[in-house]
Amino acid sequence: MKKEQRKILLKTDKPILDHTEESEEEIVLNISLRPTRLSEFVGQPDIVENLKICLAAAKQRKEPLEHVLLSGPPGLGKTSLAHIIAHEMGAKITATSGPAIERAGDLIGILTNLEKGDVLFIDEIHRLSKVVEEFLYPAMESFQIDFVIDKGPYAKTIKFNLKPFTLVGATTRVGLLASPLRNRFGIFYHLDFYSVDELTKIVKHSAKVLGIDIQEEAAQEIAQRARGTPRIANRLLRRIRDYAQVARLNKITLEVAVKSLDELGIDKAGLDEIDRKVLKTLLESFEGGPVGIESLAASLNEEVDTIVDTIEPYLLKAGYLRRTSRGRVATRLAFEHFGIKYEKQAELF
Repeated sequence: MKKEQRKILLKTDKPILDHTEESEEEIVLNISLRPTRLSEFVGQPDIVENLKICLAAAKQRKEPLEHVLLSGPPGLGKTSLAHIIAHEMGAKITATSGPAIERAGDLIGILTNLEKGDVLFIDEIHRLSKVVEEFLYPAMESFQIDFVIDKGPYAKTIKFNLKPFTLVGATTRVGLLASPLRNRFGIFYHLDFYSVDELTKIVKHSAKVLGIDIQEEAAQEIAQRARGTPRIANRLLRRIRDYAQVARLNKITLEVAVKSLDELGIDKAGLDEIDRKVLKTLLESFEGGPVGIESLAASLNEEVDTIVDTIEPYLLKAGYLRRTSRGRVATRLAFEHFGIKYEKQAELF
């Protein structure tokens, strides 16, 4: 006999999942730690202040916000800012990514479904194909799309008129964006790494959202090891929360944070296993460099893009690594971190 199924409803009367009457499993909702308003966004003070002015001016004119390009390393808040822009403008947001839009028809379908003032968020916009990118130019500039049907003497151009919208593009490699596309953005912001004080505020706020008490010193310890990145800080907080929960602790103390982070392989400088692997390879196999990125990636059995986009930005910012015309070079700080004697010639190029 089939089990009778029922739907569990929220206050909105929208079904979120099917659940059998005989099941004893509890529904666990994923708690989002993303800020929803600009006033809740911590860090990037210059960007926040400028964005407040742009949003206020657009709302006073009752016009959509100009197209926005956000760049910077992963995990600094580009996606959060895109959703905040939509929320502050009272608009619906449609989110996609560059690799997901494979054909021009996919983009046309997305654009024609946008209402006036809607926000289209394209993550990793530098990975759009050239064909798709060409369709974005008139869409961004004049809110129109010219679509060619048939071929040869029977070819016809059909013009689609779009409703005014705001395109928010996010990229980790702004240099890979074509100049015509980059120039069509009216607002451009580059997000930088966060300070320890800013990350401490984020950790304390996230702990409050997750419903767990945390000491000020513990929050600072997490912030110091978070590589200047809110996403990493929140990820570490979740793992420490798991440790505290299993150990039946009601509060995350400095001792708990240090022990958990050490077990996760995050050292005092915030370097994880892959960071240390990159620096050790550079120091031990290449005597501190200089070495080309391709040779370094081959030695690590990693993709070049992974090293350039994910690993290098923090190592460069923190002063452990330096780019030169001849390749990557380990700095004095990297030698000292691993207790290796520093040779001056290792930094010459």
